[in-house]
Amino acid sequence: MKRNYLLYIVLLFIANFINAQTITFISENTNKPLPKVSVFGKDGSILAYSDIDGKIDRQALAPSQEKFQLVYDNYPIATLSYSDFDKEIIKIDDKVKEIEAVVIKNNKPAKYVFVKGNFNTYVTLNNKLNCYADGVVTYIFDNKSKKLKSTHIEQYRIFRLENVNMDRKQLSSWDYGTFLEVPKIKNVGNVEEYKTKNTRFKELKGNRKDEVEITGEALQKKEFALFGYRFFDFRSILNIAYEKDSKKTLKDLLEYNEIEFLKLKHKSEPEYNAVVVYSNFYPTELDFGNNNDIEKIKFSANNSNYQNNFWEDSSFPNMQTVFSSYFKDDLKEKQNSRTAAVK
Repeated sequence: MKRNYLLYIVLLFIANFINAQTITFISENTNKPLPKVSVFGKDGSILAYSDIDGKIDRQALAPSQEKFQLVYDNYPIATLSYSDFDKEIIKIDDKVKEIEAVVIKNNKPAKYVFVKGNFNTYVTLNNKLNCYADGVVTYIFDNKSKKLKSTHIEQYRIFRLENVNMDRKQLSSWDYGTFLEVPKIKNVGNVEEYKTKNTRFKELKGNRKDEVEITGEALQKKEFALFGYRFFDFRSILNIAYEKDSKKTLKDLLEYNEIEFLKLKHKSEPEYNAVVVYSNFYPTELDFGNNNDIEKIKFSANNSNYQNNFWEDSSFPNMQTVFSSYFKDDLKEKQNSRTAAVK
């Protein structure tokens, strides 16, 4: 009996210790956990990102950052001091905008499903923004199998660092523009395909939408070495949101968010560099058709390519405005290859 009592005390202590290390964001409007909240430090560093349970690691927040900005759904929603994070639960007013309805252009039986929408993607190096891109893209799926057939980028912007030192032995100063990528929404029409022995699958039933989180990891115990470079601690977090109480089909898709984490360094560097790639997609239109031969352009990290100011639409997920408030002119837009066509 005494042994069982001591075991209970130990387990209780461990549980309290773990809870003390985490902070949970809760929606003020729904009282549900609030995933996908980014915590920015005063220098623009992204210090934390809440998981599907609304949790972040308290230890990721340094007192030296003093003021922290919370960004949700591509909008700043709150500014907190370090002392505000003494609580285990923080309630947030997340009603920054209504969920945009996806426009269904027609619903006639056809060979292909066209999912058009807006995207943004950005890379941080040791928590600070390194490069950024956004644009408009259409994904074409086979209507029967719901498998992705092709990705058609319509227009995009690229922002990268100026005068970067690309010394091959100093990965801490590189421009990681080649890591920018258009979101890979391969299995959003067959979400069960994400369930494998190497991933963890969790669901969150919300008041306005249902969310699925898929996480995976590799290189956790031993680094991978190649040509003098070291790679370690690869992780990915995928979050997909669908209409509430839906069957999670392509027509139900509301948003797609993916984060990939990797630590890397040259063998001469004393510490690993943390590279994080964020990619997000927000559908706006769904159409059906039998011809998949639509115009597309090549996505290149070396230039922008657009014909109108697509980012000025009020519904566009323009994270560049958030980043520019911190980094001003540190990031420069690459020249638009279609300058003459811009209105």
